[in-house]
Amino acid sequence: MSVSTTDTASRSADFPPATEADWRKLVDKTLGEAPFSSLEKATAEGLAVAPLYGQAARPKAPARAVSADRAWEVATVTAHPDPARANAEILADLLGGAAGAVVRIDPAGKTGVAVGSAADLARVLDDVILEFAPVTLDAGFLGPQAADWLGAVAKASPTALVRFHLDPLSAFAEAGASPGPIEAHLISAANVAARLAETYPHAQFFLASGRVVHEAGGGEAGEVAFAAAAAIAYAKALARAGMPMAKAFGHITLGLSADADYFVTIAKLRAARAVWARIATACGAQPTARIEARSSRRMLTARDAWTNMIRLTAAGFGAAVGGADTVILGAFTDAIGLPTAFARRQSRNAQLVLMEEAHIGRVADPAAGAGYLEALTDEIARAAWARFQAIEAAGGIVAALTAGRIAEDVAAVRAARPAEPKIIGVTAFPPAKETPVETELTAARPAAAAPSPRLPGPDSACPPLAPMRLSGAFE
Repeated sequence: MSVSTTDTASRSADFPPATEADWRKLVDKTLGEAPFSSLEKATAEGLAVAPLYGQAARPKAPARAVSADRAWEVATVTAHPDPARANAEILADLLGGAAGAVVRIDPAGKTGVAVGSAADLARVLDDVILEFAPVTLDAGFLGPQAADWLGAVAKASPTALVRFHLDPLSAFAEAGASPGPIEAHLISAANVAARLAETYPHAQFFLASGRVVHEAGGGEAGEVAFAAAAAIAYAKALARAGMPMAKAFGHITLGLSADADYFVTIAKLRAARAVWARIATACGAQPTARIEARSSRRMLTARDAWTNMIRLTAAGFGAAVGGADTVILGAFTDAIGLPTAFARRQSRNAQLVLMEEAHIGRVADPAAGAGYLEALTDEIARAAWARFQAIEAAGGIVAALTAGRIAEDVAAVRAARPAEPKIIGVTAFPPAKETPVETELTAARPAAAAPSPRLPGPDSACPPLAPMRLSGAFE
């Protein structure tokens, strides 16, 4: 049976559009004597969330292009300590639908792949065609050395899709110390980037990430402000290394977290695009931001870890709708141990279903015009801009970190969070009997010999932004 357009229009006429007054009347009836204001809420940062929004007048986020091929790049993280196993994981991910890979490097083999040389990294990337599969590094203070290793593996191919993602500021903020002056690490990273830019003109060299703020319990505006301040620091470092400021911005990626609150994730990514556009335009650069969104680690639970699949899918949805260029979802077992092949497949397929079956990302900005999301985007952008200005007024991101300003802001937001948050499978609807979750077993392996990341001069220090888990106190 088919329904004609005329029939649909006729039936629609029987239901006149509801006005705000109509909605208020129903709400007041439900509330009884309670005031309408009792429905008002606020984020942990104090940003207002109203109970009802009308249609927004205009989008608060800059426009972005939609790829004709894939709406976003599906990437996976490899952190298995054994280079051979890491290589097998990458190849399986690429064969299973992923478009790129992130290699987390730790010569000690505790938190990443035991890589300490170009030869080691070559084993990890064996049979990976860098001209087709983007490879991203996550190497902390070892970033400049790792960048040279990846440059060697790419064999000077100017079309190699390499993302060096140097990010000493995040490493410094999380650890609370740097091996040598943090300013020296910025200079070293920028010099390496400027040199490699001659061979790899289309590479991304710096990751200006605010994720360290998120993982420590901070809020959305603080995360965007940290990323913006880091971008300025990296652009200035590249300029001092001889790269024009406008060109420097083109080699910097914004890194943000995506968590289970997909509305907040959408608004945060849109706000980040607005903040980036304002900064880049002032510096004579292109206003379009390149955003890498990684799923939040703090939202994952060790108890009833199966429920992490729901959280990761919601994070992927928020990142895609928010306009991320690259989306990296962790595995549902990450709070327990290294993922098995099954867990990695679940991580990939969550994105592939969102992209190829739900068609998320076919629209350039699906949130445009939605009153709640436009208002939240604007609030986060304004609050982030104010915090960014405060960071710059304090002397920049390094000065703000060493003075403890960033840590104080994160602590304040963390203290404002609910003492007992509602977490499915932990504090809400916990299972009577948990189903065991399998993780990857790893045999003890010798650490890789690697150069020291230490640079001459006294160590820098700051109050550390130690990562936390929202469910940590209840597991």
